Amino acid sequence: MLSKVNSFGLNGLDTYPVQIEVDVSRGLPATNIVGLPDNAIKESKERVRTAIKNSGYKFLSSRTTINLSPADVKKEGPSFDLAIALGYLEASSQIKLPNLNHYAILGELSLDGKIKPIRGALSVALSMKNSKFKGLIVPKFNASEAAIANTIPIYPVSTLTEVIQFLTTDEEIPPFTIDIQSIFQKSNHYEIDFTDVKGQAHVKRGLEVAAAGAHNVILIGPPGSGKSMLAKRMPTILPDMNLEESLEVTKIQSIMGLIRNENSIVATRPFRSPHHTTSGAAIAGGGSNPKPGEVTLGHNGILFLDELPEFSRNVLEVLRQPMEDHEVTIARTARTLRFPAKFMLIAAMNPCPCGFYTDPKKECLCSPLQIQRYISKISGPLLDRIDIHLEVPALPSTELLEYSKPECSEKIKERTSLARKIQQRRFAKENIFANSHMSQKHLKKFCPLSANSKKLLKAAIENLNLSARAYDKILKLARTIADLDKEEDILPKHISEAIQYRSLDRGWGNQ
Repeated sequence: MLSKVNSFGLNGLDTYPVQIEVDVSRGLPATNIVGLPDNAIKESKERVRTAIKNSGYKFLSSRTTINLSPADVKKEGPSFDLAIALGYLEASSQIKLPNLNHYAILGELSLDGKIKPIRGALSVALSMKNSKFKGLIVPKFNASEAAIANTIPIYPVSTLTEVIQFLTTDEEIPPFTIDIQSIFQKSNHYEIDFTDVKGQAHVKRGLEVAAAGAHNVILIGPPGSGKSMLAKRMPTILPDMNLEESLEVTKIQSIMGLIRNENSIVATRPFRSPHHTTSGAAIAGGGSNPKPGEVTLGHNGILFLDELPEFSRNVLEVLRQPMEDHEVTIARTARTLRFPAKFMLIAAMNPCPCGFYTDPKKECLCSPLQIQRYISKISGPLLDRIDIHLEVPALPSTELLEYSKPECSEKIKERTSLARKIQQRRFAKENIFANSHMSQKHLKKFCPLSANSKKLLKAAIENLNLSARAYDKILKLARTIADLDKEEDILPKHISEAIQYRSLDRGWGNQ
């Protein structure tokens, strides 16, 4: 007898319908799975066999063929277990499932018949808008995640027996509903805050400018100066994600299996901090079945690269395209995938190989040539995409022992959010969303300078030997600083502050 069950497979961050055909017939006992299954799917026959037996049914000594259609697309993951089990039970005439074709089914089976969480439930639910199905059957753990999509009724299940009772009797499983706004607001909370960071007022100001204009930042300072501590608190001063951004982030984390609890909407901006031994494929994404990399996992949030010169140069170079295009394109023989990568880069590094070039209390043993070689590990094109260079000095004892409470992240966020709203209005008819993404056309249109501002900028270019690219960066930064001050025009004080954030343009190691 032949049975057909509907499910969905994953293709990058997207999904596609999969029909599972199960045929049980006479012949030598064997179970074959066809349709380009990966190893996890090939092993599912053992999980399905044992789960069926432990749920009170029989796995017959017959010839069983399981086809995953479309047959020419590679399938992966254990999420077809539940659908295969239901198809087998119907094909072997042990149960009748007249409503089976009305639902799409996802779930991994454990050996005792319980249903375990799967990846990508939100992606599947999002793709089922205007679907012919009456509902989506998912593991109980994934119900909240799938319900966020609000596209189709979601039916959470815990065991194989529970699914069979739902499909064969009048026993009702109420569709799972969720108050998205309530969970979103409840989850929008950070455990860390800028009040934890003592001193470093000018660095905090630089990070505020970065957050207000989505500018990439590099922090340069000796060990123990607080670079990592400051970077980790950067998401707390970025404007809150809207629901659309939250869905994008949740979808990515769902695909990668990073959702750890049932309140699954991700309301806080992601912060990714890969180790310097990470490969280029892990940073940008890839593999034989391409998966998102760190730049995509940091989408709508922060990608933090600590000890930047210790990263392989080839790894750093793969960042250039996603930093420019805000997406990653991965081409394979059979398909081409695009992953979103709209992130802010925060990098940190020591000022020299020994780390104490800028430390007033510890002697630096590095020669100017060694310092230049150390800095040159970071290519010019990559530095060209970093707007703000912040020197992070070692914290003096007076600031370390100070008991006054620093400004909290919420206060800073209020200012950065207001600046972003100004930019959204400014760029409403443009294909950009923040000052850091302005092109030459936008600079001419949105960054006119007064005579005094031009004079100051000209003097800086001549005296500090700034390049043309530094000129553009200064204009973008000055525009953001003016937005923070709620000024329509770029004033000389805005130019002056912007120039301070370009320390690497002045010849590091020769200062």
